Amino acid sequence: MGHSFTCGNAKVITRDQEIDGGIVIKDGLIAEVFAGPAGRIDVDFAGDFLIPGLVELHTDNLERQFQPRPKVQWPADAAMLAHDTQMITAGITTVCDAVCVGFYGETKERVQFLKKSLDALAHAEEAGVLKSEHFLHLRCEVSDPHCADIFAPLADEPHLKVVSLMDHTPGQRQWLDIDRYRTFHRGRTGASEDEFQALIERRRADQVRYADQHRNSVLAMVEGRKLAIASHDDTTDEHVAEAAAVGATISEFPTTIAAARAAHTANMTTIMGAPNVILGGSHSGNVAAKELAANDLLDGLSSDYVPVSLLHAAFKLADQLERPLPEMIRKVSLNNAAMINMADRGEIAVGKRADIVRVRRNRKTQELVDVPSIIGVWRCGQRVA
Repeated sequence: MGHSFTCGNAKVITRDQEIDGGIVIKDGLIAEVFAGPAGRIDVDFAGDFLIPGLVELHTDNLERQFQPRPKVQWPADAAMLAHDTQMITAGITTVCDAVCVGFYGETKERVQFLKKSLDALAHAEEAGVLKSEHFLHLRCEVSDPHCADIFAPLADEPHLKVVSLMDHTPGQRQWLDIDRYRTFHRGRTGASEDEFQALIERRRADQVRYADQHRNSVLAMVEGRKLAIASHDDTTDEHVAEAAAVGATISEFPTTIAAARAAHTANMTTIMGAPNVILGGSHSGNVAAKELAANDLLDGLSSDYVPVSLLHAAFKLADQLERPLPEMIRKVSLNNAAMINMADRGEIAVGKRADIVRVRRNRKTQELVDVPSIIGVWRCGQRVA
């Protein structure tokens, strides 16, 4: 690239410290991290934070761009670009787009979204128009009758970084509380009580018939690939033990503090949703991300369905728990990068990719909510937002 410049007058958030100083970027990498003033500043941060580009492991945002309203399907390439814009303006420079493999929620459109997602990603990459770097997270609904068949042609997909093993069968994991699931499902679909009960019976029968079979099939198809395997909505010690036994290294959205503790005991990392932090708890009535963080059981955060929540949650946890900001920034950058074996990014350190974000903290007044604002984003040293 041959391009070198200095960012200075910043609050630099490294792995363990907050430094008043700046960085030197050369050929897309961080060449120097310094304290104090620089002799020459090309980009003056004016006292703003300089943090690493955020790393997102599980976002449903792409699917939302494909279907912004019920029965509305947005053009695929336009949806991909809208999604990418939302990611990069949220400070997310590396993103694993989560796409469902299965019909969870009886939404068969998701199979169409899967193909459209891959095609749109390929088109955008070929055109060189993506600002974030995009990878793929396949969410395998193991109780779905078609899960393994849908997954088979994707097992060697070059963008694939994460495979999560999900089971949303009502009565366990995320939907342990059937009444909450009834409210969620009937409110979204308008189903009658008889239709709801028929769904419950069908989903439970499918779990008995397919869950173990499909879990084993998916794992066999990716054996030997350097992928992160994640369990989903672990609730009990048994769920975690089952995940650890098949080589899962990530517990996504554990629903209880006991499951999160069991995951750490099994040397698995944990991820929770950033919206859970912003809203003060889980919409499903499960454990709060803040509680896990307070007990040192939270390793990473995901923006899930609200891209801008990722950065906001890191700052909010630092404030609420009175913990150092670098500790919380790791949960949205370095820790997540490590979970998918990407050691070249996620922190402000010499030799790492110059994926950086300029953040301004708006101190709360009567007129202004205390939410961090993103002023600029660079990927590999190139300004992209």
